[in-house]
Amino acid sequence: MDRLIPRSLVFGNPDRAQPRVSPDGAWLSWLAPVDGVLNVWVAPWEDPEAARPVTADRVRGIRNHAWSESGAFVLFEQDLDGDENFVLFAVPPEGGEPRQLTPSGARAQVIGTSPNRPDHLVVMVNDRVPELMDPVLVDVRTGETTRLAENTSAVGYVVDRRDLSVRVSMHMTAEGGSVWRFLGEDGREEPVGAEDVLTTSLVGLDLDGNEWWLDSRGRDTNALFRVRGAEREEVLAHARGDIADVMEDASGRPRAAWAVFAEREAMIVDPAVGVHLAALAAHREGAPVVASCSSDDRRWVVGWHSSAGPVAYAAYDTGARGDEVRIRHLFLDRTALADQPLAERHPVVLRSRDGWDLVCYLTLPRWVETDDQGRPATPLPMVLLVHGGPWWRDQPGYEATHQLLANRGCAVLSVNFRGSTGLGKRFLNAGDMEWGGKMHDDLLDAVDAMVERGVADRDRVAIMGGSYGGYATLVGLTFTPDTFACGVDIVGPSSLLTFMASIPPYWKPMKVQFHTRVGDDETEEGRAELWRRSPLSRVQDIRRPLLIAQGANDPRVKQAESDQLVAELQRRGIPVTYALFPDEGHGFARPENRLAFMALVEEFFARHLGTRAEPRGDAIERSTAVLQGGT
Repeated sequence: MDRLIPRSLVFGNPDRAQPRVSPDGAWLSWLAPVDGVLNVWVAPWEDPEAARPVTADRVRGIRNHAWSESGAFVLFEQDLDGDENFVLFAVPPEGGEPRQLTPSGARAQVIGTSPNRPDHLVVMVNDRVPELMDPVLVDVRTGETTRLAENTSAVGYVVDRRDLSVRVSMHMTAEGGSVWRFLGEDGREEPVGAEDVLTTSLVGLDLDGNEWWLDSRGRDTNALFRVRGAEREEVLAHARGDIADVMEDASGRPRAAWAVFAEREAMIVDPAVGVHLAALAAHREGAPVVASCSSDDRRWVVGWHSSAGPVAYAAYDTGARGDEVRIRHLFLDRTALADQPLAERHPVVLRSRDGWDLVCYLTLPRWVETDDQGRPATPLPMVLLVHGGPWWRDQPGYEATHQLLANRGCAVLSVNFRGSTGLGKRFLNAGDMEWGGKMHDDLLDAVDAMVERGVADRDRVAIMGGSYGGYATLVGLTFTPDTFACGVDIVGPSSLLTFMASIPPYWKPMKVQFHTRVGDDETEEGRAELWRRSPLSRVQDIRRPLLIAQGANDPRVKQAESDQLVAELQRRGIPVTYALFPDEGHGFARPENRLAFMALVEEFFARHLGTRAEPRGDAIERSTAVLQGGT
C-alpha cells in the first residue's frame, strides 16, 4: 500500500503555473506564490532565474493573466471574495503600480486584441446596466476608455482583428437558438437553431478578413470552417468529438485544433505546427500542449501533461527565423508531486441503458492489482465524481481529486453523462429537460457497470460534485436514496425554482436557454415540473450522510440554495455537515480553504466508506470555514 500523499501537495498552491511568453518574445511570465498567495512573476526569456513578482496580491491570489499585444504590459484580473465581478489591471513587465482598466463592482471580459493596435483591447463590461455587457475600447497605456456600443439585447460580440471595431453581435432567440448579426452595410444575419446553439460559434475574424466558424449545423460534431463571402470551406473535423481548442497565429488564422472523444487528438492546419508537435512529443513522455507563442512564432511555451504526474513546462525556440532549435526545461508545476505515488487515470467507455456511449475516466489506487480486464481481486469503495455545468465535460489527464481519493483507497469514476459537451450535439441535446431524469440515469448506469465489473463495492459508493455535480449529489441522495452510501455537495442548487430566480444579472439575456434545457419557471406547469425535479422537494427521503460546502459570495448558486436545504434537514432532524466559506464564491480559490474542505472530505469518506485519511491537523483553523453539524 502506498504512503499517504500530503493533501497540501495536491490542493495547495502550485509552485508555478500558467506560463506565458510575451508577444514580442522578450519575456516569460507565470503565476507563483508570494508569501503563500499567487502572484504574477516575470523574467527575461533567456534568464528565467531572474524572475521577480510584478503584482502584490496579499489575500485571494491571481488566477488568470495574459499579455497585451505590444508586450509592454501584463494583464491580470481579480474579483472580490468570489463575486466574479472581475476587474482588469495592467502592469509593466519591469514592475510598478498596476493600473486599473475597468470599474470596480462590474464584470469585465476581454474579447478582442489586434497587432495593428497593440496597446488597445476591447472588453465587455456591465457597468452601465448589470444585465447587459457593453463593448468598451481600452487604451492599456493610459487607461482611457471608449464605449463602442450601448448594448440593448446582445449576449456577445465579435471584434474585427484588423482594427478592433465591433463587427458582429450575437442574440438569443425566443426558441433558444441564436442569431449572429453582422454590423456592416450588408446587414447579414446567421441564424443558429436551438439544437446547434451550444456547438456553433464564430471563433473570430483574421487579418485577411476571413471568418472562422466552429459549426455543427447539418452535422453532429462541429467542424472548423473558413468563410469568405459566398465561399465556405470545411478545414477540420473529428468524427466523434467536437473541436474545442483552436491554436491561431498572430493574424488570427487557425494553425491547429484539438478534439476529445476519450483522448485528446490534434488536427493540423499548418504543417509546420505538425512538425513541432511531433518533435515535442518525442522529447518527453506526456501529451504536449502549447501554452503560449510569440507573435513571430519563434518562441513557444509548452507543457507535457500526464494523468499521473505534474505538468513539465519548457521554453521552445522553434528556429522559425533561422535561430537554433532548443527545448529548455523551465519547471514542474508541482515539483514535490514528482516523487509521490500518483495513479494513472484511464478512459473507459460504458453504455447507457438506452444505447449512448458514456465516456468515463477511472482511477484505481496504484497498489491494487487487477486482472487483464481491469478488475481488482476485491471490489473497492468508489466515489462517483460528477462534473459541473452541466454543459461541460470531463477531460483526459491529471485530476487532483481523482489522485487524492485514489491514494486514500477509493476507485474514482467521472462520467460524461448526456448533456455534457464535446461529444456531438445529439448527445448534448439528449440532456435537455433531463435534470434529475435521464442525466441521472446515466450516472446510475455507470455505477451499475462498475459494480458488475467487480470494480466497485455496491454498498460503498459515494457521490460527489460541484455546481451541477452538487445538484446531482442531492438528486442521488433524494431520488435514489438507497444507491449511495453518502454524498458531498459543493455549491449545488437544492431548488431549481429558487436557482433560476436568482441567476446573475448578466445571465438574464441567456435565460431562454435555461427554459429550453432545464425548465420554464414562467409558467405554472413549468414551475411544477422544476419543483418535482428539485432535491428540496424530497428532502424527507435523505437517509444517508451528507456534507455540504458553499461559498457565501457565489453569484451563480447563491448561499440560500444550501441554507434552505440545511434548515429543512435540521428541522426534520436529519444529520448534515455544512461548511460555509464567507470569502469564497463558486468554488474555493484560497488554498487554505481548499485544504480545509478536502480535510473534511477525507474524514467524511473515511467514516462512511472505510478509506484512509490524513489527519485534519489545524486545517480548519487556518481557513475561514464556518461549520455546522457533525465535524
